[in-house]
Amino acid sequence: MLEHQKITDDLDLLLDVLPQHISGRVRDLDDSENLLEIVMDLGRLPKARFVEREAALSDKEITYEDIKAITAAISEFDADNRAGIERTLHRISAIRNRHNDVVGLTCRIGRAVYGTSDIIQDLIESGASILILGRPGVGKTTILREAARILGDSARVIIVDTSNEIGGDGDVPHPAIGAARRMQVAKPSLQHEVMIEAVENHNPEVIVIDEIGRELEAQAARTIAERGVQLIGTAHGNTLENLLLNPTLSDLVGGIESVTLSDDEARRRGTQKTVLERRAPATFDVLVEIQDRNRIAVQKMSLPRWMPSCEDTPCRRKSVTATRIIRSTFSTLRRRLPAQPHRP
Repeated sequence: MLEHQKITDDLDLLLDVLPQHISGRVRDLDDSENLLEIVMDLGRLPKARFVEREAALSDKEITYEDIKAITAAISEFDADNRAGIERTLHRISAIRNRHNDVVGLTCRIGRAVYGTSDIIQDLIESGASILILGRPGVGKTTILREAARILGDSARVIIVDTSNEIGGDGDVPHPAIGAARRMQVAKPSLQHEVMIEAVENHNPEVIVIDEIGRELEAQAARTIAERGVQLIGTAHGNTLENLLLNPTLSDLVGGIESVTLSDDEARRRGTQKTVLERRAPATFDVLVEIQDRNRIAVQKMSLPRWMPSCEDTPCRRKSVTATRIIRSTFSTLRRRLPAQPHRP
């Protein structure tokens, strides 16, 4: 982790609700900065997952009593089986058996990392709508939270916080979101309604939303963007290609459709007669792919992205991707990658 970043994780508040033999072992490992989550399953040994390794936390198997003691000390699980600890960013997710009893817990460590959005701060402050992609645990929500804090100092920001991951658990949001306001969502299936409600009732200049994953949410995002409100969100998927091939979410980046060209047009483009083209303007202006904790790829969605054949996925041949790297010298390197050569 970079030294110029201030990290707030409230880890002790999470460890206090765990059995003493487990929390003591976590403290003994003394690697909190790289700790991602603590996993406990009934009848199995508890484990800690770090960025590059896993470690056993006890030689005792997890019992019903352990799980009941933990669940009694945290908030109630909501409709998506997630709970938290008030005014912290930690997320506790439950695994249930077919009788609806909790038999497993995943305790995700929530952190406010001040400075983590520096690598895209120019994009955040430009007013462009930004969609952030990346695998689970890579830091999408952390960047989203920091973006809300930065913009909250100069704009009216509303966070639609479906699972309380951005603003933390409880009615009073975590200080990490700064002056931004937070709207909670009663049920995950109502997220799209709260997104529209935020625009209609609270006059925001910026809407921040985590985990756009349903078609109704994608439609709500387009409605918000068309009203001139800056939208910053995350979605399920690692790359643009993943998103385009997802029929539920492809509308976020304009979607694709098959088009048959005339002989003259196919000859002019140098392609086959059947091509895939973007169906509509993208909801988001900029796509940010988090490739790892120190590298992202930035793509301007306003650029044309056509497919030369129906067998390929949309590629970057006619657009330019900017790769940004966080370096150990605490500077941000921006390198323009040349467009890939055309393949007939």
